[in-house]
Amino acid sequence: MAVTDKIYVKNHRQIASQLDTRFPKGAFSGATLDVLFSGDLSELNEATRDKVLDFSQDFLDCGCQSNPYCGHPERKFIRYLLELRAEGLDPESMVSVMTDDYMVYAYPGDLYSFLDNAVRTLEAVEDLADVDGRQDARQRATDRKRELTR
Repeated sequence: MAVTDKIYVKNHRQIASQLDTRFPKGAFSGATLDVLFSGDLSELNEATRDKVLDFSQDFLDCGCQSNPYCGHPERKFIRYLLELRAEGLDPESMVSVMTDDYMVYAYPGDLYSFLDNAVRTLEAVEDLADVDGRQDARQRATDRKRELTR
């Protein structure tokens, strides 16, 4: 299961009530993306609307015909998580920042698992690059791994 399947909308019930609609709690589920991407957000209070619009602009904005179902929103969000970790934030702090930035949250344990898997993947990339004689790729993987493990 991808980490983006474990990202949830904060104050989900309140937002659904304000919009007078139903949608899943998962931030990246299809129906939620429909509401965020093309729904009428005028009924939301200003602070909530600003966070939803920030989320939509930062993650759902791409030129694909199948947007927002093209996979780019999830990839952008994963990049965002990795950048937060590279800034030195631990999973608990990452949850706080994503909630402040976009009114979404995850359980810290899910982020720990995601980061652990990312490190294991980078270790595999290091090994494969080493076998293939691609020291530049090995060094990039090593640098990324160091960002995640400090």
